Amino acid sequence: MEQTDLRAPTLAAAVRPVTPQQRAAKAARNGGKPTLEFAERVPYDTYVRASTLHRLQQPLSDDPGEMSFLMVSQIMELYFGLTCHELREAQRCLRADRVWDALAPLRRAALHLEGLNAAWKGLRWMTPADFNRFRNLLGEGSGFQSAMYRHLEFLLGLRDAALVRPFRRQTEVYGELRAALAAPSLWDDVLALLARCGFDLPAEVLDRDVAEEHQPHPAVAAAWVTVYADGGGPDNHLRLLGEALTEVAEQFGDWRWNHLKAVQRSMGAKVGSGGSAGLAWLQRSMARVVFPELWSARTAM
Repeated sequence: MEQTDLRAPTLAAAVRPVTPQQRAAKAARNGGKPTLEFAERVPYDTYVRASTLHRLQQPLSDDPGEMSFLMVSQIMELYFGLTCHELREAQRCLRADRVWDALAPLRRAALHLEGLNAAWKGLRWMTPADFNRFRNLLGEGSGFQSAMYRHLEFLLGLRDAALVRPFRRQTEVYGELRAALAAPSLWDDVLALLARCGFDLPAEVLDRDVAEEHQPHPAVAAAWVTVYADGGGPDNHLRLLGEALTEVAEQFGDWRWNHLKAVQRSMGAKVGSGGSAGLAWLQRSMARVVFPELWSARTAM
Protein backbone atom coordinates (compact mmCIF):
# COMPACT_ATOMS: atom_id res chain seq x y z
CA MET A 1 0.00 0.00 0.00
CA GLU A 2 1.32 3.43 -0.90
CA GLN A 3 2.17 5.47 2.19
CA THR A 4 0.59 8.90 2.41
CA ASP A 5 2.41 11.73 4.12
CA LEU A 6 -0.17 13.08 6.59
CA ARG A 7 2.02 15.90 7.82
CA ALA A 8 0.53 19.33 7.22
CA PRO A 9 2.07 22.82 7.20
CA THR A 10 1.98 24.69 10.49
CA LEU A 11 -1.15 26.75 11.02
CA ALA A 12 0.87 29.90 11.64
CA ALA A 13 2.33 29.66 8.14
CA ALA A 14 -0.89 28.63 6.39
CA VAL A 15 -3.88 30.38 7.96
CA ARG A 16 -3.97 34.05 7.06
CA PRO A 17 -6.14 36.23 9.33
CA VAL A 18 -8.38 38.88 7.77
CA THR A 19 -10.11 41.92 9.23
CA PRO A 20 -13.85 42.70 9.05
CA GLN A 21 -13.01 45.43 6.54
CA GLN A 22 -11.18 42.96 4.29
CA ARG A 23 -14.10 40.53 4.47
CA ALA A 24 -16.53 43.27 3.53
CA ALA A 25 -14.34 44.37 0.60
CA LYS A 26 -14.09 40.77 -0.66
CA ALA A 27 -17.86 40.34 -0.45
CA ALA A 28 -18.33 43.55 -2.43
CA ARG A 29 -15.92 42.36 -5.14
CA ASN A 30 -17.65 38.98 -5.27
CA GLY A 31 -21.09 40.51 -5.53
CA GLY A 32 -22.13 38.57 -2.44
CA LYS A 33 -21.08 35.21 -3.89
CA PRO A 34 -18.52 32.93 -2.16
CA THR A 35 -14.88 33.09 -3.22
CA LEU A 36 -14.06 30.29 -5.65
CA GLU A 37 -10.41 30.98 -6.47
CA PHE A 38 -7.51 30.69 -4.01
CA ALA A 39 -3.80 31.12 -4.64
CA GLU A 40 -2.97 28.17 -2.39
CA ARG A 41 -4.73 25.44 -0.45
CA VAL A 42 -8.43 26.02 0.39
CA PRO A 43 -8.41 27.89 3.74
CA TYR A 44 -11.05 25.62 5.31
CA ASP A 45 -8.94 22.55 4.64
CA THR A 46 -5.86 24.33 5.93
CA TYR A 47 -7.56 24.97 9.27
CA VAL A 48 -9.72 21.85 9.75
CA ARG A 49 -7.31 19.44 8.01
CA ALA A 50 -10.35 17.76 6.48
CA SER A 51 -8.40 16.06 3.70
CA THR A 52 -6.07 14.60 6.34
CA LEU A 53 -8.94 13.40 8.52
CA HIS A 54 -10.57 11.61 5.59
CA ARG A 55 -7.37 9.71 4.82
CA LEU A 56 -7.18 8.22 8.33
CA GLN A 57 -9.75 5.47 7.70
CA GLN A 58 -8.08 2.22 6.67
CA PRO A 59 -10.55 -0.68 7.02
CA LEU A 60 -9.17 -4.19 7.35
CA SER A 61 -11.93 -5.88 5.36
CA ASP A 62 -14.10 -5.33 2.30
CA ASP A 63 -17.25 -5.34 4.42
CA PRO A 64 -19.02 -1.98 3.92
CA GLY A 65 -20.19 -1.88 7.54
CA GLU A 66 -16.65 -1.80 8.91
CA MET A 67 -16.22 1.80 7.78
CA SER A 68 -19.09 2.82 10.06
CA PHE A 69 -17.54 0.98 13.01
CA LEU A 70 -14.10 2.48 12.35
CA MET A 71 -15.23 6.06 11.80
CA VAL A 72 -17.59 6.13 14.79
CA SER A 73 -14.66 4.87 16.90
CA GLN A 74 -12.49 7.71 15.58
CA ILE A 75 -15.24 10.27 16.22
CA MET A 76 -15.45 9.04 19.82
CA GLU A 77 -11.69 9.40 20.21
CA LEU A 78 -11.95 13.04 19.13
CA TYR A 79 -14.77 13.63 21.59
CA PHE A 80 -12.73 12.00 24.39
CA GLY A 81 -9.90 14.43 23.70
CA LEU A 82 -12.24 17.42 23.46
CA THR A 83 -13.95 16.55 26.74
CA CYS A 84 -10.57 16.18 28.45
CA HIS A 85 -9.60 19.61 27.13
CA GLU A 86 -12.69 21.16 28.71
CA LEU A 87 -12.25 19.38 32.05
CA ARG A 88 -8.63 20.56 32.29
CA GLU A 89 -9.77 24.12 31.64
CA ALA A 90 -12.33 23.75 34.42
CA GLN A 91 -9.55 22.52 36.70
CA ARG A 92 -7.44 25.60 35.97
CA CYS A 93 -10.36 27.85 36.86
CA LEU A 94 -11.18 26.01 40.09
CA ARG A 95 -7.56 26.08 41.25
CA ALA A 96 -7.69 29.87 40.90
CA ASP A 97 -11.04 30.01 42.79
CA ARG A 98 -12.77 31.20 39.61
CA VAL A 99 -15.89 29.08 40.12
CA TRP A 100 -18.05 31.12 37.74
CA ASP A 101 -15.50 30.78 34.96
CA ALA A 102 -15.36 26.99 35.46
CA LEU A 103 -19.05 26.64 34.61
CA ALA A 104 -18.64 27.29 30.87
CA PRO A 105 -16.08 24.53 30.17
CA LEU A 106 -18.07 22.12 32.35
CA ARG A 107 -21.24 22.87 30.39
CA ARG A 108 -19.35 22.42 27.13
CA ALA A 109 -17.96 19.11 28.44
CA ALA A 110 -21.49 17.89 29.16
CA LEU A 111 -22.54 18.81 25.62
CA HIS A 112 -19.54 16.99 24.15
CA LEU A 113 -20.50 13.93 26.18
CA GLU A 114 -24.00 14.31 24.77
CA GLY A 115 -22.42 14.19 21.32
CA LEU A 116 -20.54 11.06 22.35
CA ASN A 117 -23.83 9.46 23.34
CA ALA A 118 -25.35 10.38 19.99
CA ALA A 119 -22.44 8.68 18.21
CA TRP A 120 -23.64 5.29 19.47
CA LYS A 121 -26.72 5.67 17.25
CA GLY A 122 -24.46 5.23 14.25
CA LEU A 123 -23.83 1.63 15.33
CA ARG A 124 -27.37 0.55 16.16
CA TRP A 125 -27.56 -1.33 12.87
CA MET A 126 -24.85 -3.77 13.93
CA THR A 127 -26.04 -7.27 14.85
CA PRO A 128 -23.66 -10.08 15.89
CA ALA A 129 -23.71 -11.36 12.29
CA ASP A 130 -22.72 -7.89 11.02
CA PHE A 131 -19.88 -7.55 13.55
CA ASN A 132 -18.61 -11.07 12.97
CA ARG A 133 -17.93 -10.28 9.31
CA PHE A 134 -14.86 -8.25 10.31
CA ARG A 135 -14.39 -8.74 14.06
CA ASN A 136 -11.68 -11.42 13.81
CA LEU A 137 -9.55 -9.10 11.66
CA LEU A 138 -9.35 -6.66 14.59
CA GLY A 139 -7.22 -9.17 16.51
CA GLU A 140 -6.89 -8.06 20.11
CA GLY A 141 -7.86 -4.48 19.31
CA SER A 142 -10.42 -3.19 21.80
CA GLY A 143 -11.88 0.11 22.95
CA PHE A 144 -10.56 -0.88 26.36
CA GLN A 145 -7.14 0.13 25.01
CA SER A 146 -8.09 3.77 24.32
CA ALA A 147 -5.47 5.95 26.01
CA MET A 148 -7.63 9.06 25.66
CA TYR A 149 -10.55 7.33 27.34
CA ARG A 150 -8.21 6.52 30.24
CA HIS A 151 -7.31 10.21 30.44
CA LEU A 152 -11.01 11.00 30.64
CA GLU A 153 -11.59 8.45 33.41
CA PHE A 154 -8.59 9.74 35.37
CA LEU A 155 -9.85 13.34 35.09
CA LEU A 156 -13.25 12.24 36.37
CA GLY A 157 -11.67 10.52 39.37
CA LEU A 158 -11.86 6.89 38.24
CA ARG A 159 -8.35 5.71 39.09
CA ASP A 160 -6.75 2.30 38.47
CA ALA A 161 -2.98 2.19 37.97
CA ALA A 162 -3.15 -1.25 36.36
CA LEU A 163 -4.98 0.20 33.35
CA VAL A 164 -1.86 2.13 32.33
CA ARG A 165 0.18 -1.06 31.85
CA PRO A 166 -0.91 -1.81 28.25
CA PHE A 167 0.90 1.34 27.09
CA ARG A 168 4.33 0.62 28.58
CA ARG A 169 5.90 0.14 25.14
CA GLN A 170 4.44 3.42 23.86
CA THR A 171 6.79 5.64 25.83
CA GLU A 172 5.14 9.01 25.23
CA VAL A 173 1.59 7.76 25.78
CA TYR A 174 2.64 5.83 28.87
CA GLY A 175 4.40 8.86 30.36
CA GLU A 176 1.36 11.08 29.78
CA LEU A 177 -0.96 8.55 31.42
CA ARG A 178 1.35 8.13 34.41
CA ALA A 179 1.44 11.90 34.83
CA ALA A 180 -2.36 12.08 34.60
CA LEU A 181 -2.68 9.36 37.23
CA ALA A 182 -0.33 11.23 39.59
CA ALA A 183 -2.15 14.56 39.16
CA PRO A 184 -5.33 15.58 41.01
CA SER A 185 -8.59 14.70 39.30
CA LEU A 186 -11.30 17.27 38.69
CA TRP A 187 -13.10 15.94 41.78
CA ASP A 188 -9.92 16.38 43.86
CA ASP A 189 -9.83 20.02 42.78
CA VAL A 190 -13.50 20.41 43.71
CA LEU A 191 -12.83 18.98 47.18
CA ALA A 192 -9.88 21.34 47.65
CA LEU A 193 -12.11 24.24 46.61
CA LEU A 194 -14.77 23.24 49.17
CA ALA A 195 -12.09 23.20 51.88
CA ARG A 196 -10.89 26.68 50.87
CA CYS A 197 -14.51 27.85 51.06
CA GLY A 198 -14.63 26.86 54.71
CA PHE A 199 -16.14 23.38 54.63
CA ASP A 200 -14.63 21.02 57.20
CA LEU A 201 -13.20 18.16 55.17
CA PRO A 202 -10.86 15.70 56.94
CA ALA A 203 -7.21 15.14 56.07
CA GLU A 204 -7.99 11.64 54.85
CA VAL A 205 -9.96 13.26 52.04
CA LEU A 206 -7.69 16.21 51.26
CA ASP A 207 -4.26 14.64 51.78
CA ARG A 208 -4.79 11.18 50.29
CA ASP A 209 -2.67 9.80 47.45
CA VAL A 210 -4.47 11.18 44.39
CA ALA A 211 -3.30 8.23 42.31
CA GLU A 212 -5.74 6.16 44.36
CA GLU A 213 -9.45 6.36 43.62
CA HIS A 214 -11.39 8.65 45.95
CA GLN A 215 -13.68 6.82 48.34
CA PRO A 216 -16.99 8.49 49.26
CA HIS A 217 -16.90 10.31 52.58
CA PRO A 218 -19.88 11.58 54.64
CA ALA A 219 -18.18 14.93 55.29
CA VAL A 220 -18.11 15.62 51.54
CA ALA A 221 -21.77 14.69 51.19
CA ALA A 222 -22.60 16.96 54.17
CA ALA A 223 -20.78 19.86 52.48
CA TRP A 224 -22.94 19.48 49.37
CA VAL A 225 -26.10 19.31 51.47
CA THR A 226 -25.11 22.66 52.96
CA VAL A 227 -24.31 24.13 49.55
CA TYR A 228 -27.71 23.19 48.17
CA ALA A 229 -29.55 24.32 51.32
CA ASP A 230 -28.40 27.88 50.64
CA GLY A 231 -30.94 28.30 47.87
CA GLY A 232 -30.71 28.35 44.10
CA GLY A 233 -29.96 32.00 43.44
CA PRO A 234 -27.35 33.16 40.91
CA ASP A 235 -24.92 34.13 43.68
CA ASN A 236 -24.60 30.54 44.91
CA HIS A 237 -21.82 29.62 42.54
CA LEU A 238 -21.03 26.39 44.39
CA ARG A 239 -24.56 25.16 43.77
CA LEU A 240 -24.22 26.04 40.09
CA LEU A 241 -20.94 24.16 40.11
CA GLY A 242 -22.63 21.14 41.67
CA GLU A 243 -25.27 21.11 38.96
CA ALA A 244 -22.70 21.48 36.16
CA LEU A 245 -20.69 18.59 37.60
CA THR A 246 -23.85 16.51 37.97
CA GLU A 247 -24.63 17.01 34.29
CA VAL A 248 -21.12 15.88 33.33
CA ALA A 249 -21.42 12.80 35.56
CA GLU A 250 -24.86 11.95 34.23
CA GLN A 251 -23.83 12.25 30.59
CA PHE A 252 -20.74 10.13 31.24
CA GLY A 253 -22.89 7.54 32.97
CA ASP A 254 -25.21 7.52 29.97
CA TRP A 255 -22.20 6.93 27.70
CA ARG A 256 -21.13 3.91 29.75
CA TRP A 257 -24.68 2.55 29.65
CA ASN A 258 -24.91 3.08 25.88
CA HIS A 259 -21.55 1.32 25.51
CA LEU A 260 -22.86 -1.66 27.43
CA LYS A 261 -26.02 -1.79 25.30
CA ALA A 262 -24.01 -1.53 22.07
CA VAL A 263 -21.84 -4.46 23.16
CA GLN A 264 -24.92 -6.46 24.16
CA ARG A 265 -26.52 -5.72 20.79
CA SER A 266 -23.48 -6.59 18.65
CA MET A 267 -21.89 -9.52 20.51
CA GLY A 268 -24.04 -10.53 23.46
CA ALA A 269 -22.02 -11.96 26.33
CA LYS A 270 -19.07 -13.17 24.23
CA VAL A 271 -15.51 -12.72 25.50
CA GLY A 272 -14.19 -9.24 24.70
CA SER A 273 -11.61 -8.72 21.94
CA GLY A 274 -9.14 -7.31 24.47
CA GLY A 275 -9.31 -10.37 26.72
CA SER A 276 -11.94 -9.17 29.20
CA ALA A 277 -15.22 -10.84 30.07
CA GLY A 278 -16.89 -8.37 27.73
CA LEU A 279 -20.40 -7.51 28.90
CA ALA A 280 -19.80 -8.72 32.47
CA TRP A 281 -16.66 -6.57 32.77
CA LEU A 282 -18.56 -3.48 31.60
CA GLN A 283 -21.35 -4.17 34.07
CA ARG A 284 -18.87 -4.30 36.94
CA SER A 285 -17.08 -1.13 35.83
CA MET A 286 -20.36 0.83 35.88
CA ALA A 287 -20.55 0.34 39.65
CA ARG A 288 -17.77 2.94 40.03
CA VAL A 289 -19.58 6.26 40.38
CA VAL A 290 -18.29 9.62 39.16
CA PHE A 291 -18.52 12.44 41.76
CA PRO A 292 -20.21 10.05 44.24
CA GLU A 293 -21.11 12.51 47.01
CA LEU A 294 -23.05 14.71 44.58
CA TRP A 295 -25.43 11.77 44.29
CA SER A 296 -25.45 10.50 47.87
CA ALA A 297 -26.04 14.04 49.23
CA ARG A 298 -29.37 14.19 47.44
CA THR A 299 -30.84 11.69 49.90
CA ALA A 300 -30.33 14.20 52.74
CA MET A 301 -31.42 17.31 50.85
